[in-house]
Amino acid sequence: MNLVSLEKALDAFDPVIGLEVHVELNTQSKMFSPAPNPAASLEEYAPNTAISPVCLGLPGSLPVVNTEAVRSSIALGLALGCEIAPSSRFARKNYFYPDLAKNYQISQYDEPIAHDGSVEVELDDQTLWTVEIERAHMEEDAGKLTHVGGETGRIHGAEYSLVDYNRAGVPLVEIVTRPIVGAGEKAPELARAYVQTIRDIVLALGVSQARMERGNLRCDANVSLMPKGADSFGTRSETKNVNSFRSIERAVIFEIRRQATLLLEGKTIVQETRHWHEDTGKTSPGRPKSDADDYRYFPEPDLLPVTPDPEWVETIRAELPEAPVARRRRLRDAWQLADTDFQALVNADLLSTVEATVEAGCEAAAAKKWWLGELSRLANERGVPADSLATPAQVAELEAEVVAGTVNDKLAREVLLGIVEGEGSASEVIASRGLAVVSDDGALIDAIDAALADQPDVLDKIRDGKVQAAGAIIGQVMKALGGQADAQRVRELILERAQA
Repeated sequence: MNLVSLEKALDAFDPVIGLEVHVELNTQSKMFSPAPNPAASLEEYAPNTAISPVCLGLPGSLPVVNTEAVRSSIALGLALGCEIAPSSRFARKNYFYPDLAKNYQISQYDEPIAHDGSVEVELDDQTLWTVEIERAHMEEDAGKLTHVGGETGRIHGAEYSLVDYNRAGVPLVEIVTRPIVGAGEKAPELARAYVQTIRDIVLALGVSQARMERGNLRCDANVSLMPKGADSFGTRSETKNVNSFRSIERAVIFEIRRQATLLLEGKTIVQETRHWHEDTGKTSPGRPKSDADDYRYFPEPDLLPVTPDPEWVETIRAELPEAPVARRRRLRDAWQLADTDFQALVNADLLSTVEATVEAGCEAAAAKKWWLGELSRLANERGVPADSLATPAQVAELEAEVVAGTVNDKLAREVLLGIVEGEGSASEVIASRGLAVVSDDGALIDAIDAALADQPDVLDKIRDGKVQAAGAIIGQVMKALGGQADAQRVRELILERAQA
């Protein structure tokens, strides 16, 4: 199918988006069982080893609510500006999947723990958009199916499927927005920026690893179109489990174009779930979208309502960190970096690292230089995050050595390599590797004399006003002293010699 352009789609229709973000909490145990929570660390568990009878739905096993998961859910709800329900109830959501051993999921339906909130989202041009939150509710995750054989990695065409219940029972918070109307051409960008904001919030709270590539945070994107001037929503599609910011934006764009193409051809939109294909940038049909009645919700008989103490809720509220959008604006104003540099730090997940480096005494521009420059290069070579190679304090100390003139920029890179290799602090690496700048006049004069013996006409050129001729001698001295000469002092000594 040849799709209409995004511009043509938006000329005829107004997009309506709704976003459901699933956040895996990083509690040590699962939502309703004592089994270890794989979402709490980067450790990879062998299939079906992080399980318990509760995860497997074995007869006689009973769920017990994880108090820390409730606390994390309340913190997240408060950070989203939500009201915390004085009483919320778990329900059974009945549907069959091979990776859902009980044939139902314990979730919250009509009594969520948090509701009626809003969050500010900053777009690329720094304008703000308020996204209204309908609810944030607690539930458990399902297991994971691996389809073996076939070309798509999906069940269709696969030779067989493997079931891993490690993820079954992992505590989840599902955050559901109200329909977002009026964003127009900004709708895809807003969807991406909103999920980025949610990730910033959960990281600031410390309630999730929030690694999208591991499924700690994933998004279902609902898209429908309204003809220009209409006042009722169209039929929506729900693209499931999109797990990167770029893909969220691309998936929304594709669905706007796909639905507009069908509607302009006089066809109808099917209410369904859809799969996102990263390689093609397209969605494909999943299953017809179920409504609440199809899930046959009813209160979970094995769990009491959750009734948090109001004083506990207020204690959690008092401990909330600064909102991510407000924090970014504060840091942008304080650091006075170019917008492109600041956004690069945000995109590289280095904002907190640079902030800690600045707090350790480093200028923001210098901190940005190290983390986006040499450390990012080394991180790319080694396939690890940049902030795993050095601490903010080590980088701040290294920059202090540069400012003090103990090392120059070239030597500082070698010092950094020593830090990354675990040889100690900047001062320790400088001492052990003998990297301090040579500023002793005696050693510098000897090297200058040797260089002038090779190029005796340089002094005459300087006396004739061609001061730049000193560069040749400076370069030769730097080479002779292994790059450790104090270049500024070498220049001063050469000019003094020329004036003698």
